[in-house]
Amino acid sequence: MKAIAAVDRNWGIGMDGGLLARLPSDMAYFREKTLGRTLIMGRKTLEGLPGGRPLAGRATLLLSRDPAYRADCEVFGSVEACLARVAGLGADEALVAGGAEIYRQFLPWCDECLITKIDAAFPADRHFENLDESAAFQLAWEGEALSENGLSYRFSAYRRLGLGPGRAAAEGGACAGEGPWQG
Repeated sequence: MKAIAAVDRNWGIGMDGGLLARLPSDMAYFREKTLGRTLIMGRKTLEGLPGGRPLAGRATLLLSRDPAYRADCEVFGSVEACLARVAGLGADEALVAGGAEIYRQFLPWCDECLITKIDAAFPADRHFENLDESAAFQLAWEGEALSENGLSYRFSAYRRLGLGPGRAAAEGGACAGEGPWQG
């Protein structure tokens, strides 16, 4: 599984329910990486999309604490139930798309994070884990600096060092049968 996000210098991802910046090239990158795949997101992220509906051309798996919540997609009440649904998909088929709490809950199962790093600091009330300081991830590649709407940014990818709990359990590694992901 992968995560995809745009972050500022402080790994901020949002403020007051909205994105920190709108970069058309980043939106095109998001579309390229997610079209035809499955997105995992929370209710607030879904409601922040155009029309509050899932994006066209992508299956959406929604995590919500409200068991009565209804949306035009599959709704799950727990991380475990959502992970069970994702288990049948290929490693590149599911992408975690936010918000902050959803990233936090699913990051242990992500092997790669596609991060647009915006070279600016914005007021933010939602953050992604700082992967530059993470012992679990390493910068795998970083693209050239781009500029749009007066902002400089780069596309980058971070890869997990070793196995996360999802892959370890699937491959019979040290985490198999341990923790909240056990079946």
